[in-house]
Amino acid sequence: MGLATLASSCITDLDPNVYSNLTSTNAFQTKADAIAAVNAVYGRLKAPSVGDSWQYWATRHFALTDLTTDVGHSSGAGELSQLSNCVWNSANGLLAQEWQTPYKLISNANNSIIGISSMTAITDAEKAQFLAEIKFLRALAYMDLTASFGPVILSTEAEVAAADYKAQPDPAPLDAIQQFLMSDLISAANVLPKNYEGKEIYNSVDKGRATKGAALTLLGKLYLRRHDWPKADDIFTQVIQLHEYSLYPSYNGLFKESNKWCKEFVFVVLSDEVRNATELRNHFGPSMHPVVTDRWQLYAASWYFYNSFANNDERKQGFYAEYVDIKGVTRKQAPVAAAPGATPPAGEYYMADVAIKKYADEGGSASYYDGITVTILRYADVLLSKAEALNEMNGPTEEAIELINQVKRRSKATPLVLRGQTKESLRDALIQERGWEFFYEGKRREDLVRMGKYDAVVNRYLAAIGKPPAIVMPKHKYFTYPLDQINVNPKLSNADRE
Repeated sequence: MGLATLASSCITDLDPNVYSNLTSTNAFQTKADAIAAVNAVYGRLKAPSVGDSWQYWATRHFALTDLTTDVGHSSGAGELSQLSNCVWNSANGLLAQEWQTPYKLISNANNSIIGISSMTAITDAEKAQFLAEIKFLRALAYMDLTASFGPVILSTEAEVAAADYKAQPDPAPLDAIQQFLMSDLISAANVLPKNYEGKEIYNSVDKGRATKGAALTLLGKLYLRRHDWPKADDIFTQVIQLHEYSLYPSYNGLFKESNKWCKEFVFVVLSDEVRNATELRNHFGPSMHPVVTDRWQLYAASWYFYNSFANNDERKQGFYAEYVDIKGVTRKQAPVAAAPGATPPAGEYYMADVAIKKYADEGGSASYYDGITVTILRYADVLLSKAEALNEMNGPTEEAIELINQVKRRSKATPLVLRGQTKESLRDALIQERGWEFFYEGKRREDLVRMGKYDAVVNRYLAAIGKPPAIVMPKHKYFTYPLDQINVNPKLSNADRE
């Protein structure tokens, strides 16, 4: 498609200035072209440009994964407020974004697969590497889509090559999508390296690219979702045995903006404050804070969730629970005995929710944009996921307990003991542990659904804050399809979701 400065139709004496003439015939000619295409797919994990770097894994994804649970709370109005109250409908624009942004990645991925597959200017090894990275990223997008919406439109390079753009396809059966993802992830894991040190594919170490461990971990998460516990256990064992990963010494230090990369990161979205930034800090930062200034506190944690931490658990320190704001007012949680809406004494303000430090580091960027690393897959998830698989297969064991306690010890939390545990009690302990460990990392809602606890946990939370129960299963296992997508394709029916 040519990019040109177009003259008005009534002016005939000016020729357009053609700044580029990139078409399907002259693209994908060099290795640099292939790398640019791969990098563009990675770029879709955040947004295509800094101007809208709040999309997908750079903020918006968390609206559906955490605000709709016991973890998240938003004092924002409209669509955020709906999700924060665990209610939604097909007109909610955040549902539309949750659909659109993964499909933008999938579209880029499909076109890049087509272009790179036909290239002759790169080696077979380079081609296999690039395609494996792209297929991993596409699988991640489909994992997010299916977690939110269940059956969705399956678009692959084969469909794009013979596309009928007026077609209204049926959503693919969930099992068919998952079988497709398993095939792609297995093949990707067989190609991708454990790390990029000393590799000739790229010119640097290239932290943040898809690896064998990332493909295996995502595959294990898919087996976990399918309740295929033996396969999940086997895959997570393989990840552990790569000896590529370890827990970072400090939980709160893990999320410092200066910690761009560490051995706990299996797959992350990397950012740079100046060149490749995100807007997490703006959305998560505390309101009227004297250091983290001019922030919105749109994505925050519920006090209910904050109060669930034991005081000895260092993860409880990762919140702006009380501070003196820029006006000299002490912002804090309302006392337990205070009536809802109670007027605080002079010099105090009762916050409706609590901002988190995970994406609002006091020592980080002071600019509008930030360079925070967003964790998608990390080693703590591998350990707790393996513990879950073991418990579901065999009930409580010393091995499962030790996997959980590795994570607990890092945060100085009280370890679990095996005595007295049942499969059900350890499942509940894992649910709670995963909430404490992975709040606002895009996992909470799927965890609750997978473990069969979404309605019980969320409705208990709603009752505790004086709101009526909102979650009914299996009706709310998936979100309603976005209205704009139904208008394009009526085969996306919400008959059983509303």
